[in-house]
Amino acid sequence: MADKLPTPAQRGEKQRAKSGILVIGLGRFGSAIATTLEAQGRDVLVVERSPALVKQFTGRFPLVEADATNPEALAQVAAKDFSVAVVGVGTSLEASVLITGNLVDLGMPQIWAKAISPEHARILTRIGAHHVVFPESDAGTRVAHLVSGKLLDYIEVEDNFTIVKMSPPLETHGFTLAQSQIRTRYGVTVLGVKSPGVEFAFATPETRIGANDILILSGHADLLERFAQRP
Repeated sequence: MADKLPTPAQRGEKQRAKSGILVIGLGRFGSAIATTLEAQGRDVLVVERSPALVKQFTGRFPLVEADATNPEALAQVAAKDFSVAVVGVGTSLEASVLITGNLVDLGMPQIWAKAISPEHARILTRIGAHHVVFPESDAGTRVAHLVSGKLLDYIEVEDNFTIVKMSPPLETHGFTLAQSQIRTRYGVTVLGVKSPGVEFAFATPETRIGANDILILSGHADLLERFAQRP
């Protein structure tokens, strides 16, 4: 059973916490972030007010049962000593806004907050969240691109600038990038090539594409989608 208040072992020393990450909320979003950060060896402390969720996740990462909508609870977990906070609460708009506002009042250097709608995002931004994410929407967009074509992975960076992973079209097999002229003909850039059993290599004009290679490309989303439809 997690402590109601953090122990010194959970919080770590103040200087260590300065580079740590505070995660608030243990839904699917928050628990995924906390689990990944812990696996990466990062200093992480999770705050969750539900006793059932606290019991479920106890032992996986440093965890405190507390209500982050209460400023006193954040003071007790020394929230201001962390460099980054992630607000994973999304289903309760009131709780999300209160927690984010409390973190802003503490002067948190970086606040990442989950939003479930554009209106929710606007409120979080206005009260001071530095980064607002739409995990469900972003995941849905990504999967839509993957299931509709030949893309193996899809990351939209900003303003339709996108990075994708895909198998090479038949017309590129056996040719170097200089010979296939992918950038000139299709307006997309091959960043690198991963051949089976060989380490990833950044692309050069002399890079030759094999049938079983994986291409990493960048460019406008529409142009990448068009190139991915090549047989």
